[in-house]
Amino acid sequence: MRIDKDLVAASATPLVLGILADGESYGYAILKRVDELSGGRMQWTDGMLYPLLHRLERLGLVEASWGTSDVGRRRKHYAITAAGREALVERQAQWDVVAHALQQVWRSAQDGLQNPPRVAKGWA
Repeated sequence: MRIDKDLVAASATPLVLGILADGESYGYAILKRVDELSGGRMQWTDGMLYPLLHRLERLGLVEASWGTSDVGRRRKHYAITAAGREALVERQAQWDVVAHALQQVWRSAQDGLQNPPRVAKGWA
């Protein structure tokens, strides 16, 4: 299944903030975590993640610092800020509203598929 790019874009900020709420991380690890969380159905690229991380940093939702990997390579680590935690709570509330509305629509649509409305003769 391919996830529509508009849905990927809409979910990117809360996903990254949620991942960073679990602890500091770096780009490659964030990409791997998204892959794990989605069961491999959301495969982000560097070209999508790093501009998002830079935007979140400019907005003050994450902060970056340079660190060293286990093998001695320098890499940038990202951590969620207090403002980022507040934004995550707000995004979660927004997604809850959207998810609830979608569940209602899908439930109604499923009912309509199982029990199509009857049309009186002469009206169809």
